[in-house]
Amino acid sequence: MKPLLSVALAVHNEEKNIHRCLTSLYGWVDEIVIVDGKSTDLTVALARRFGKKVRIFHEENPPMFHKNKEKALKKAIGEWILQLDADEIVSPALKKEILSKIKQRKVGAYSIPRLNYFLGTALKKGGQYPDYTIRLYRNGAAHFACKSIHEQVTLSKDTQIGCISQPLLHYPYESFSSYLHKWEHYCTLEASTLYKQKVVPTFTLGLTYFIVKPIGWFFSTYLRHLGFLDGFAGFVFSAFSALRFWIIYIQLYEKYGSNTA
Repeated sequence: MKPLLSVALAVHNEEKNIHRCLTSLYGWVDEIVIVDGKSTDLTVALARRFGKKVRIFHEENPPMFHKNKEKALKKAIGEWILQLDADEIVSPALKKEILSKIKQRKVGAYSIPRLNYFLGTALKKGGQYPDYTIRLYRNGAAHFACKSIHEQVTLSKDTQIGCISQPLLHYPYESFSSYLHKWEHYCTLEASTLYKQKVVPTFTLGLTYFIVKPIGWFFSTYLRHLGFLDGFAGFVFSAFSALRFWIIYIQLYEKYGSNTA
């Protein structure tokens, strides 16, 4: 009999998160497909402790991590697929709603809100919530195009989308240092994308990335979307999200050399 629900994960050095994630899935999903990008820590060993429902595949760790997410989707055999990241947790309330939705079979995909945690605070303002993302869909109805580091899945034509009300709990940063590491990594990827698109760092572009974009972003997240209501965490998140435009431009400038701006 074909499994009803598969969970698909792509991981790399997630020993601090994988146990918590898999524990939230234990006992109610039919299989867990993990594509591991050559982890050098205990990620794989910890995942194997969850038994035969966990199927682990070993791949390279590409800069465009969505490639391994796509491989995980293709290896899943369940009628439905729940795609997760290792730093996410399915609460009991979300579990109940997911099982109810897939048994109803009314639509082919569901968008799930994410509640993101930063500096120990759930970010409910600043445009960070509900942060809907398409994570639950029929097998074969979705794929990653692998063109952008922030992309969601692309759904097959005529796939209807429903919404789930209970949030997916997201703990992306163990500490502020880990946040800075990911922050710089994504800035580098954004700069590389601009470089591949042959975007040249001109004086006008510099004004945009040093003044227009940062001010606009901070105003939007911290004031317009009430990020200040999330306290100190809300301020820091808005500030560093705005400052990323500086880093992206500087790294783009470095790629072209000092004679282009």
